[in-house]
Amino acid sequence: MPKVTITAGHDEMGSFAPEFARLNDDVLFGEVWSSECGLSMRDRCIITVSALMSSGILDSSLRYHIQNAKNNGVSQDEMVGILTQLAFYAGWPKAWAAMRMAKEIYFEA
Repeated sequence: MPKVTITAGHDEMGSFAPEFARLNDDVLFGEVWSSECGLSMRDRCIITVSALMSSGILDSSLRYHIQNAKNNGVSQDEMVGILTQLAFYAGWPKAWAAMRMAKEIYFEA
């Protein structure tokens, strides 16, 4: 699996919290997301969207990861199915918010 390269931590937090930025970019994305553990990028995206939505993280982090899921082959129908399934386990209001976000992302040209 190719190494994932992300610079958001350094870009957003580098001067304020350099160690936090390093952990985000180099460890979380550079090591965890790039590890050879048998999970595809598509699987990792689905797991991450599920964890964020279930935890109530309904901000730009979820938006980024829904977009990443789309970019890694999760279809609109699959995302709708994932979020609908999660609604019954994580909560309807969380799923509603995530579904609105996914609708915006999948309808973008």
